[in-house]
Amino acid sequence: MSRISTNSAHAHHTFEDIKHLDEQGNEFWYARSLAKVLDYSDFRNFIAVIEKVVTALEQSNMQVSDHIGEVTEMIEMGKGAQKAWPSFALSRHACYLIVQNADPSKPVIANGQVYFAIQARRQELADDANFQALEEDKKRLFLRHELKLHNKQLVETAAQAGVNTDLDFAIFQNHGYKGLYGGLDAKGIHAHKGLKKSQKILDHMGSTELAANLFRATQAEEKLKRDQTKSKAQANRTHFEVGQKIRQTIAELGGTMPEELPTPDKSIVKIEREQQKAIAPKPDQENEA
Repeated sequence: MSRISTNSAHAHHTFEDIKHLDEQGNEFWYARSLAKVLDYSDFRNFIAVIEKVVTALEQSNMQVSDHIGEVTEMIEMGKGAQKAWPSFALSRHACYLIVQNADPSKPVIANGQVYFAIQARRQELADDANFQALEEDKKRLFLRHELKLHNKQLVETAAQAGVNTDLDFAIFQNHGYKGLYGGLDAKGIHAHKGLKKSQKILDHMGSTELAANLFRATQAEEKLKRDQTKSKAQANRTHFEVGQKIRQTIAELGGTMPEELPTPDKSIVKIEREQQKAIAPKPDQENEA
């Protein structure tokens, strides 16, 4: 391999070139290949750096085998020939620690520090995005469950005002939706979200939108009780006004209107199924019980 230029972009490209992916899609680097890129002519000197990293991992209570593993690496010997040499497979984090502990007099080391720092930050952001997605699913499940409970209570309270049949309650609910969604009823929200006929609008709302609807349901219930509403017409009007007031508050706070909030790709039903599958015992576990 020709001597590596100290040009940052070229060095980054070279570090990227020697990157590999395992069967799970995890990035790793072979130690001998990395040593050459980092301008170590004697691999024994590079092993000394790896030993420092092993110590650093142990002191951080990290599993060394998760970051450094003994492997056989095929090295080109010239004229297309290859020879197997003992080496190590290194995780991104291990490489990051290596360049932090490598010979600072080598100009290419600085490029390695920048490259692996960027790689580490990218992974942090990706992990954070996955974490946020997981937290959003949990919030949606919680809010959807709360909304189911409060909708049952709202049905009971509305019934005392004369909202008795399924059609009565559908009309009553649409008044609340129209107030909150700027005139859109359940059918209009369904169409606006581009949902299939079998899909329910509440199962395709994000946590912010579910929270607005939960507030609508709880406040409508409280106002119906407080005003001791005794007619369907008044109940419908109350529900519309509550929804409209919540919409007005969202506008005053500079928030996004409910109908403009993004529709999640994953439905509540799918999230529930995934959770049930995750906690369900495997066949061999059931046999052991």
